[in-house]
Amino acid sequence: MTTKHQPVVILMADDDADDRLLCQQALAESRVLNDLRFVEDGEQLLDYLYRRNAFADPASSPRPGLILLDLNMPRMDGREALRIIKADPALRKIPVVIMTTSQAEEDIDRSYDYGANSFVTKPVTFERLVELMQTMGRYWVEFVEIPG
Repeated sequence: MTTKHQPVVILMADDDADDRLLCQQALAESRVLNDLRFVEDGEQLLDYLYRRNAFADPASSPRPGLILLDLNMPRMDGREALRIIKADPALRKIPVVIMTTSQAEEDIDRSYDYGANSFVTKPVTFERLVELMQTMGRYWVEFVEIPG
């Protein structure tokens, strides 16, 4: 179990390089101390979580305390990755926040059906993204007990 106020590893799965950079900058701007790591699609996400291929070294791929997951990615989309993560007893306790441009009711319903912990639409301004990252960072670090 992590202790309160201890930084957690946040793993962001998003194929958009600009979104990854903006989230990294927003997290830094929000002054929430977390280790933000990135993968570019669902297959890389699963490789990271199962420590396969480029992510085989546990030192360079620590277990995340939170996953930020985009739905629309190449190779394996976020929906399929979420379904696999939440079906695996070794991974299902990792909180997954869907962070996507989609506002489709079907995506929201399916994400929760598959076990997402939250569904957030990506903000359109950098200021709102900073606010979102600060709120999420504080919530998942200061208020929520995350299993070890």
